[in-house]
Amino acid sequence: MATLTIRDLDEGIRAGLRVRAARHGRSMEAEVREILRDVLARPSVGDQLGSRVRQRFATLGGVDLELPARADDPRAANLR
Repeated sequence: MATLTIRDLDEGIRAGLRVRAARHGRSMEAEVREILRDVLARPSVGDQLGSRVRQRFATLGGVDLELPARADDPRAANLR
């Protein structure tokens, strides 16, 4: 097992961690391990939302849509 030392931890953060640990019936060290496990189990920020949505609903199957052909060329919006 590795050891991690955190320096310059804000007193408010330490106090909040102490309260959170007590609420969960754990030591502060065990609470930090649980927080890290939880955060690192989530998809990373680099994962795109569309990919995550597709993955979540992939088991439901897909839908094939027929898109109508464009009859006109695209034009600028009239904002007046």
